[in-house]
This record gives sequence, C-alpha cells and structure tokens, in this order.
Amino acid sequence: MRLLAIDTATDLCSAALWIDGDVRTRAALAPRAHGELILPMIQALLDEAALSLAALDAIAFGRGPGAFTGLRLAAAIAQGLGLAVQVPLIPVSDLRALAAQALAQGAPGLAAPGQAAPLAPSRALICQDARMGEVYWACFEATAVEANAATLAVVGSEAVAAPQAVVLPQDWVRTGQPDTGGIVAAGSGFAAYPMLRSKFAADVSALLPDLYPHAREIATLAAQDGLGCAVAPEAALPVYLRDRVTAAS
Repeated sequence: MRLLAIDTATDLCSAALWIDGDVRTRAALAPRAHGELILPMIQALLDEAALSLAALDAIAFGRGPGAFTGLRLAAAIAQGLGLAVQVPLIPVSDLRALAAQALAQGAPGLAAPGQAAPLAPSRALICQDARMGEVYWACFEATAVEANAATLAVVGSEAVAAPQAVVLPQDWVRTGQPDTGGIVAAGSGFAAYPMLRSKFAADVSALLPDLYPHAREIATLAAQDGLGCAVAPEAALPVYLRDRVTAAS
C-alpha cells in the first residue's frame, strides 16, 4: 500500500509517506506556520520516493481533535489532493495516533540478567490541551489479534472536558492484580494541567507530556485500518469535539 499522511492539528506540522511498510517523514515544530510548510513537505517526500500523487492508494490525515485552524487546513489539503487525483481519504484520530506513539516510546528496556522481561504497556491515557480550561482526552488499548499484529482501539469515546472530569476505565485501576504492562499517559494536557499528573501518578507507568501527534503514526494506523476505512474526499471531515472557536486555536 502507498499512503501519504499529513497532520497539522497541533504545534507540530508533519507529513509521512508509507510505501509497503517503509515510512519516510518530514516534521517541524512551528506554530502558525503550518500553511507554509505542509505542501513543501509533501512534495519533498514524493520527490524523494520518485512517486506521483496519482500513484497513491490513499491519503490519510489527522482528523482531530485539535486546533480548529489546523484541522481545517489538514482536511482541506487532503480533500484538494484527493479530488485532484481521485484518491480516497482515510481520517485518523489524532488522539489515537498519539496513543500509538506513546505506547511505542513507553515500552520498557531490556531486562536485567536472570530477570523476566517486563511487559510492554498496552494501555494509554491521552490528554491534549484544548485551551479554555479543558482537555481533549480518551483511553486506548492495544489488543493482540494475531501473531505480530495488534489493534489500537478507543475505550469508551473521545471527549472534551475539564481536567477534573478525566477518569480511567474501572478495570484499569490497579487492584493488586497481576501487572498487564501498565498505562502510559501522554499529551500536552499533562503539561498544561499539573493536577492530572498527581491524579494519575499511582496508576501510570510512564508519563510523556511532550509528545505531539505525528503523521508517522497516522500513516501506520491508516495502513493498518486499510482501504475499507477510506472515504471519498468530499466526505472526509475534521472532528472538533466542540464548536467554540477561539483565537488561541
């Protein structure tokens, strides 16, 4: 499968090209410059791979939640490119993409000699700063479905709420049962609202407040989801979770 993926939902602007499992990326932490950066990133990736837009099987984009302006930009560019070459789009949740990145980075190191290898985390609590005293948040769980493959699914639903309203699923709370690998907490919400750190300190095995959603994971998840999740360009819409637009977005 050949996929182009883009994301402009946060301060990080990124693009990725997935070609049968090989991923090339471009990224820049440049708030308010996404409109100037994303198209050159896309062109650089295509040129590097000697690939045309028409040769793609699909275009994936971070559909949110995130900054309103950034979500509109990603959706508009993905739609325009898709319509131009008649390629379908695969919208991917930015919270899910961040969960995939967090689980990969939160994996434990090698075990000491004579000790059993620690289990890799399979659960992620994602909290992204949504401004206005709120966070975009959701819980995700990776479940093995067959050898060397896993699916990353939301537990419950994605939401926007005050930090005080963020809760773990009941069966995730530690109760003295055998460790399942732990919970990774990630996202800018943990940097913006310190109370989230203290609230979940006893439950999480790793805290990664400086991660941003990246087109790399959006491409990987889109390839995993497959063309069965693709939609016509005109039907691909961003997900805001709330309709109050602020200048800070």
